[in-house]
Amino acid sequence: MKLKKRKIKYAAIFFICWFALLVFLVDGVLKFQTLVDYFGSYALVKVALLLIVLLPTLAVYRLTKEHKNKE
Repeated sequence: MKLKKRKIKYAAIFFICWFALLVFLVDGVLKFQTLVDYFGSYALVKVALLLIVLLPTLAVYRLTKEHKNKE
């Protein structure tokens, strides 16, 4: 299996930036406990936050195009 380095690189960059933004928003601005109180479930909030990070990262990986080498 050949790794698609370009796709992995862009997905990793997106993941790091998106994760940092969500950490700032959830821990700094919105306060995690406030979200738990609003939604009523710790597990629901954790799963929702994980999906908010992972699904766009997978989308970036899938949508990134690979260059074809002329070798």
